[in-house]
Amino acid sequence: MSHAPPLSALLRQYAAGSALACEPVDQGLLNHGYRLCTTRGRYFLKHHFDPETAAPAAIARQHRATQRLADLGVPVAPPLTGRDGRTVAVVGGHAYALHPWVDGRHRHGGQLTPAQCGRLGALLGMVHASLERVMPAHARARAEQAPSPDPADTFTLIDDLLAHVRRHRPADSFDELARHRLLERRALLEQHADRRPARGGSVGWVHGDFHPFNLLYKGDAPAAIVDWDRLGVKPRAEEAVRAAAIFFVLPAGALDLPKVRSYARAYRRTAGATPSQLAAAVHRVWWERLNDFWMLRWHYERGDTRADPQFPAASALAVWWTREYDAVCEAFAE
Repeated sequence: MSHAPPLSALLRQYAAGSALACEPVDQGLLNHGYRLCTTRGRYFLKHHFDPETAAPAAIARQHRATQRLADLGVPVAPPLTGRDGRTVAVVGGHAYALHPWVDGRHRHGGQLTPAQCGRLGALLGMVHASLERVMPAHARARAEQAPSPDPADTFTLIDDLLAHVRRHRPADSFDELARHRLLERRALLEQHADRRPARGGSVGWVHGDFHPFNLLYKGDAPAAIVDWDRLGVKPRAEEAVRAAAIFFVLPAGALDLPKVRSYARAYRRTAGATPSQLAAAVHRVWWERLNDFWMLRWHYERGDTRADPQFPAASALAVWWTREYDAVCEAFAE
C-alpha cells in the first residue's frame, strides 16, 4: 500500500479507541482496505481510492443505501457514524470509512452446493428487489444506457493489443496466450458481427460489482455483501448474468450450467425477472465478453498485472460461451 492511513486522526473522529494493529487487506483491485484492531474492537478501514467513486457525496449515498438495506434484513456491513454525524471521514484530502469487521471468508461457486447456488441467486434477487424499495425511483427514469460494443472499435483495439504483444520483450507464455486469444476473438467477431444487441433491458438499482470477493460467508450462510462503490442504475438482469459468469466459471473456461440453473431460477423468483429478460441479458453479456479485453489492457497499456491470473479462464469462457450459446440461454431462462 502506497498511502498509510492517518490512524490517530481517523480514530479520534470515530471515538474508536487507539490503534493496536493495522494490516492491509490484499483482496480487491481498486480501493485500499485495512484490518484494524483498536482498544475498542475490530474494524475494516476503507480508503476510498478509486477516482471514479471516491467523491464524499457518492460514498455517503452508498452508505445510506447499505443502512436502509440492513434495515430490510439484507446482509451488509453499514459504516460507523463519526462524531460529526457523518459516515465519511476526509483527512488530508483522502476519504475513509470505518466498518465493523465481519468474520467470514470468500467462496467461489465451485465451493457451493446446488442448494447454496440457489441461495446465492435468491440473495442477489433480494438485493435488487430491496434496492427498488430504498433508492429513488426518479433516477431510473434519467438513466442512460450505454450502447453495446461496436465490433469496428473492437477490431481496432485487437490490432493495437497485437502490436503491444509483438513489441513485448522477452516474449513469455502470457504473450503467447494473449496473441492466440486475440486472433481467435477476431475470427469469432467476424463470424458474429451481425448479432450486436440493442441497448439493455429493464433498468434498476444494482450493486454494480457482485462477485466472490465482495461476498463474505460465515459457515454456509452469506454474512455480508461488501464494496458498494459501483452502486448505480443499470440493467438488472445483466448483473445477474455477469455475477454467474464469475462465480460459476470453471478453470477450463466453461460455466457450471447445473449450478447456473439453480442460481438463475432462484434469482428470477426473488427479483421478479422473466425468462425472456434473462435470455436477453445472456445475449448482451455474451456480446460484451466477446468485445472485452480489459485484462489485456491492464497488462499491456498500464503495466498492471494484478488481473493476469484471471485471464486464462475468462478468455476461454468467451469462446466456450459462443459454442454453447443455446445451452447457456436455457440454463438462465428455463
